[in-house]
Amino acid sequence: MRVLVAEDDRRIAETLGVALSAAGFVVERAGDGEDAWFRGDSETFDAVILDLGLPTLDGLTILKRWRRGGRTMPVLILTARGQWDERVEGIEAGADDYVVKPFRMEEVVARVRAIVRRAGGYASSRMEIGALVLDTRLMQVARHGVPVPLTPQEYRLLAFMAHRRGQVVSPLEITEHLYGQDFERDSNAIEVLVGRLRKRLGAGIIVTRRGFGYLLGSDEA
Repeated sequence: MRVLVAEDDRRIAETLGVALSAAGFVVERAGDGEDAWFRGDSETFDAVILDLGLPTLDGLTILKRWRRGGRTMPVLILTARGQWDERVEGIEAGADDYVVKPFRMEEVVARVRAIVRRAGGYASSRMEIGALVLDTRLMQVARHGVPVPLTPQEYRLLAFMAHRRGQVVSPLEITEHLYGQDFERDSNAIEVLVGRLRKRLGAGIIVTRRGFGYLLGSDEA
């Protein structure tokens, strides 16, 4: 899952990056408002952490522009303590949640997971897909109640496709959301990863749509 961290405080941005990466997210960063707005407007993210006090363009203006432009990715805003009016305006402008500075990284990670889940139509961290159960908080998978050991990349692929259930996702989308933009693209890498996941979960769980990409199915067998 790909997250944009729009924060001009380098220390906070780096710490958020480490915490989110450890939780299985691919993290991209923007240090000013113009860069944050452009990236959120032209690229696809599963969630955005948006500081309201960005230089060059403030967070509220960025959020309003995104929503006016039809950008629907979930947004978690960061605000300074006591600025309750900005928090209210942010929610009304289309933010999905907010966190007040100073904050604990564990809370931010939990809230990001929650807004991504809700955007995918899941109310809790326990996602049931036929015989599969995916726990996004514990980053664990079970099939018919039996734990299935997955590598970090296999888990990230399954989680990404679970949040896109019912949609065909292209190899390019998978690459960007699992590895980030700097990853050296190999046309066979995603095919190999999908093949490994099928072997662990069952051949019917991921359906190939030739020329388009992959679709997460429901292997009840």
